[in-house]
Amino acid sequence: MRPDTGADYGTVRSLARGLELLRVLNRHDKGRASLAQLAAGTGLHRTTVRRLLETLIEEGYVKRSVSDDRYVLTLNVRALSEGFKDEERISMVSGPVLAQLLQQVRWPSDLCTPDGGSMLIRESTHRFSSLSFNRAMVGERLPMLLTAAGRAYFCYCADAEREALLVLLRRDPVQAALANDGKFIANLLEQTRSRGYSSNEGDWSAERKIGAIAVPVFQSGKVIASINVIYLVRAVSHAEAATRYLPALVEAGRQLEVALNEPVE
Repeated sequence: MRPDTGADYGTVRSLARGLELLRVLNRHDKGRASLAQLAAGTGLHRTTVRRLLETLIEEGYVKRSVSDDRYVLTLNVRALSEGFKDEERISMVSGPVLAQLLQQVRWPSDLCTPDGGSMLIRESTHRFSSLSFNRAMVGERLPMLLTAAGRAYFCYCADAEREALLVLLRRDPVQAALANDGKFIANLLEQTRSRGYSSNEGDWSAERKIGAIAVPVFQSGKVIASINVIYLVRAVSHAEAATRYLPALVEAGRQLEVALNEPVE
């Protein structure tokens, strides 16, 4: 009888071995390796490795080279990652960074990525913060031109992307007036870039009680997200928030960038 592991389902040993075999093959130059190299790399018996390889060949993820008898990854392996995007990766690496930021500032924070003319909250510490006023925020959308998170992204994205965003925002009933106000956009860009962070001092009519500061998050020199600290305007002024929370927020953004720019194994 199989011992109780406490899990609803036991692990599938052959699947785990097959995935490890793919990882080892991927680490070899050009995704090519001999049977002996794969056996050595996985620590599995050659017979087991050969059986796994035959299964992967049948499924179209590996082929056997007729020139040197080595095993080679096929393009089908790339299809396995097509559904995985940078947004998913940043969500995965942001948890510890946001948790540390919460310990330092106590106010809740959100990690946001662009979604059309708004910012999608992908991770948040609202549910963990004793100062939170909205517990369930993951999946919510924030208007780009009215919130600190949106402004941080908008002001640091490439010029061509910003123009494309403005086309969308000019059709947004909530943000159209600001998107069509050239002076507002110019001032927003100048102020945000000169300070290095964005802010919302109760500008969003739906959330007048809320203030926030935010910084952009870059990957390989391109902004892909923003991270904020949210507070109540009656409790904290903008100047106080910038003085007390900005250093920790900037460091959180830096830590995210380091994690995102590390090679994926």
